[in-house]
Amino acid sequence: MSYPIHIVDVFTDKALAGNQLAVVLDAGDIADDVMQRIAREMNFSETTFVMAPSRPDYAARVRIFTPGKELAFAGHPTVGTAWVLATQGLVANGDSEFTLEEGVGPVPVRGESGANGLTFWMTHPPLTYGDVIPDRARIAEGIGLQESDLVPDVPLQVASTGNEFLYVALKDARAVDAAISDKARLTTAFGAREALPVFLFTVTGQSRLFSRMFAPGVFGIDEDPATGSGSGPLGAFAVRYGLIPRAANVVITSEQGTKMRRQSFVHIRLAYGADKDIPTRIEVGGGVKPVVTGILVGADR
Repeated sequence: MSYPIHIVDVFTDKALAGNQLAVVLDAGDIADDVMQRIAREMNFSETTFVMAPSRPDYAARVRIFTPGKELAFAGHPTVGTAWVLATQGLVANGDSEFTLEEGVGPVPVRGESGANGLTFWMTHPPLTYGDVIPDRARIAEGIGLQESDLVPDVPLQVASTGNEFLYVALKDARAVDAAISDKARLTTAFGAREALPVFLFTVTGQSRLFSRMFAPGVFGIDEDPATGSGSGPLGAFAVRYGLIPRAANVVITSEQGTKMRRQSFVHIRLAYGADKDIPTRIEVGGGVKPVVTGILVGADR
């Protein structure tokens, strides 16, 4: 069988940068195990499979696979898939604001036209904070650093809007660049508990972050060039612990993927009400650039 496929770069304004994504259209009859094999064949951080939604008020159902597993929710696949659907005329009435159906539930997306073309934004599910990891030295060693590289008064804490990440605030960009992703070391660092993706970052300027994300033992991804699902909680985490100034509306840019030569810029918008730790709205957005359009062949159902 054959299926339309689009390869795009997400969270970038130029091709051959950002985070690569393969979007397979008309994929409703592809078996689960074949989707996983296709994702492994593509070997990008994620591959999406687009099919008819379960409800008429959703634009499409989207399934997301890393090379190692299926995800209920992810950022750059949501943004990139929304851009493909919009630019290929696959959204009813040509709407630029619509809802995608993902494993986590409905995910609203919105396109905005600008000087660099169509930018897509996604709205995150509600934010939750999880455990604080007390063994700071062990986690630092797990990413090839020293405890002295960590910001001393910021905890190592889990946060999630659908995918859990451990957030690690570092003192400077040198420490971020010096960190290493190693599956064995990270597994050891988490001890008896299940390993989590590690999102490490530092503040580099007014409302600017410099970040990397390691998930070799969780998603099968040594390092991700741009992590939309983790960037929303990243912004909220930075505000919660005073690394980014609090305000009713906060705008942050996170640079990611630079060490990989896949420089990405993830834009984060946070809105706050009475609760100063949990935003009432989290949006993540960025540019998308097309790279390849073609036909996927040889995919047995």
